[in-house]
Amino acid sequence: MKSLAYRWPIFLALAFALLILPIGMQELGAGWVRILALAMLYILLALGLNIVVGYAGLLDLGFVAFYAVGAYLYALMASPHLFETFAAVSQGFPQGLHAPIWLVIPLAAALAALAGALLGLPVLKLRGDYLAIVTLGFGEIIRVFLNNLEHPVNITNGPRGLDRIDPMSLWGLSLSKPLMWGDFKIASVTLYYWLFLALVVLSVLLCYRLEHSRIGRAWMAIREDELAARAMGINTRDMKLLAFALGASFGGVAGAMFAAFQGFVSPESFSLMESIMVVAMVVLGGIGHLPGVILGALLLAALPEVLRYIAGDIQNLTGGRIDAAILRQLLIALAMIGIMLLRPQGLWPGGLAQPGLARRT
Repeated sequence: MKSLAYRWPIFLALAFALLILPIGMQELGAGWVRILALAMLYILLALGLNIVVGYAGLLDLGFVAFYAVGAYLYALMASPHLFETFAAVSQGFPQGLHAPIWLVIPLAAALAALAGALLGLPVLKLRGDYLAIVTLGFGEIIRVFLNNLEHPVNITNGPRGLDRIDPMSLWGLSLSKPLMWGDFKIASVTLYYWLFLALVVLSVLLCYRLEHSRIGRAWMAIREDELAARAMGINTRDMKLLAFALGASFGGVAGAMFAAFQGFVSPESFSLMESIMVVAMVVLGGIGHLPGVILGALLLAALPEVLRYIAGDIQNLTGGRIDAAILRQLLIALAMIGIMLLRPQGLWPGGLAQPGLARRT
């Protein structure tokens, strides 16, 4: 307790720095603050996947499916698509569907949790490579469904995606408009960043409490040795389903925030590479360790944008013979390989090494 008391000044200083960081960076351009805001969403995704992979030891390569579920839920509830497509909706809601944030977040979390539980039911006895293949297929099935649910009834608008999505609003304040505080203007992207930061803080607190609860200890027992956990009386079936559902709920909330932030969603935003990137964030930072997961998410969310500037210069040195986008992906891959060779347990591993988890996954 005494050591925890000494940490409070550090926590407060870090919180203050995170709050004022976008205010200073918006002077350099909204693009940098946008990178920070998207990094917060990736942290939400990484925290959700860490519950499944880090705590319960279940490798999930289809986590982007829950991200898509949350995004399309908000897009359908906060855009004129349903209003224009279905006469019953236009008659029941003559002003259109404009779902408030207090309704969207619980619904997105609940629907994604339901999808996570439905995924968990048929894969309860699978581990390692087999589980990874099944979850990968689930993620691709969701993307294909979103791409084809245009006929015979147009629900998702197919590959064209959904646009004209309402921005988030809090207590009548629309986050799509800058906020004036005297002569100082706070950009719209900064307001979104603060909203995402608040959700990340709440998620970190929830994950911390879960990790040190009986549920968290049951997950870790399953991760280390499922047979021994079952012999000790742990209901491994329910614990696995709970891990899938809780982890998926984080992805659903992040997806809803993404749809509001972008104002447009399409199936291309939820490809397999997105799932792989989120898994890489968890593994790169340190499986099962909250600070490491956050660090990994920040690095992999910001690294592609930082390398965008370096890749252009290297392309010029080669006379334009190497495409900048391909070169940027190569640099990201080389950086990840180098880090994992030097730090196989992650950049910031927890106090307990997890060789068994790494071996099984």
